Amino acid sequence: MHVRGTTKVIAAVLLTGVLLAGCGSGSEDSGGGSTQAGAPAAEPAVGEGARDQAAEGNTSEGKNTPAQAPDLRVDQRSIIYTGSITVRVKDVTAAAAQATGIASAAGGFVGGDERHSGTGSDTANLTLRVPAAKFSSVVDQLAKLGTEEVRGINTQDVTEEVVDLDARISVQKARVDSAKKLLSQAKSLDDLVMLEREVATRESDLASLEAKKRRLADLTALSTITVVLLDPDATQATDPDDEPPGFLAGLSGGWDALKASMAVLLTVLGAVLPWILAIGVPAWAIFYTIRRLRRRQPPAQPAPATPDATS
Repeated sequence: MHVRGTTKVIAAVLLTGVLLAGCGSGSEDSGGGSTQAGAPAAEPAVGEGARDQAAEGNTSEGKNTPAQAPDLRVDQRSIIYTGSITVRVKDVTAAAAQATGIASAAGGFVGGDERHSGTGSDTANLTLRVPAAKFSSVVDQLAKLGTEEVRGINTQDVTEEVVDLDARISVQKARVDSAKKLLSQAKSLDDLVMLEREVATRESDLASLEAKKRRLADLTALSTITVVLLDPDATQATDPDDEPPGFLAGLSGGWDALKASMAVLLTVLGAVLPWILAIGVPAWAIFYTIRRLRRRQPPAQPAPATPDATS
């Protein structure tokens, strides 16, 4: 009985130890599980920060990357503005000075100035270059110099051309750089000459593309306005193409065509007449002389008939 009691006690102690070990391992497992569960919760924060930085980096780098889609909003498009306005003023000289001042105040300049005076009426043709953002306001200010008679405004959207040029310039720069790298690695004289020629050709193409881009940039940044100033006695020149069609227009066109044809015919006749006098008159004189000599010669007499020998 004593042995059985001792055995039960030992069994109970071993069972308790096993249970305690299981609880300890369970607590460790649960602790490890909580740590592993907590790790993913912390990792997303780090991952989000990295993604944000990568996104910022991609955004900052994407500004200079040709593959990025261009911003084609209305306020970001490249548009060329051109306009013309005709104003009748009291004093052409004073109005021209005011127009020049309007352009200078807007940040522009005078690109051309042509004036006519002393013929009974004064006129002035000014070509103004002003910033595109102030194009409309400048035109309105010019209209207030006197009585506006004609106004015309044209726009040309060159956004696609600008985007295409940017992409082509980027590709051409990469081609130039690659050609220069190959040039630095040339090992023979023939390769050196060939690569130098290739580099020169690619650089020339790149310069041409950049010149086109600068031209478009100038046209989009500065708008062109043609200003015609007329005094009260000046008559505005009319374009013949603006005449309305009709019988009178057709008659006028036919008369103009007839005059042009007659002018051409008289020109040809004037060019040929000296040759006619120099060659035709002597030829006619020779022909006339030969004809008269033939008339003076007596006609040939017929030969007398001979008698037949058999008769």
